[in-house]
Amino acid sequence: MPRVTTKGQVTIPKEIRESLGIEPGDEVAFERTESGYELRKEEPTTAGGEDPFEKHRGSADSDETMPERMRRLRGEYPRDVGDEADENGDSEAEA
Repeated sequence: MPRVTTKGQVTIPKEIRESLGIEPGDEVAFERTESGYELRKEEPTTAGGEDPFEKHRGSADSDETMPERMRRLRGEYPRDVGDEADENGDSEAEA
């Protein structure tokens, strides 16, 4: 049986954490019910209560597919001919 520490902390048993999907850093809420309190996992929020990921939704709109976008971001696409370096490390524009 878990015990409350002097700081008011308690360890949530592993079986309960797993069944609720609670991981380190997650927020939980205690909701009063007729029979006591209910523990539930809260969705991530900012200090103002908003979803911290909402501002990023749709920000990657593009005609590229995800694999194409990742190849471009990783620099796996060939560069323009004028930007390629020659064997001496100089760009063709400087040669």
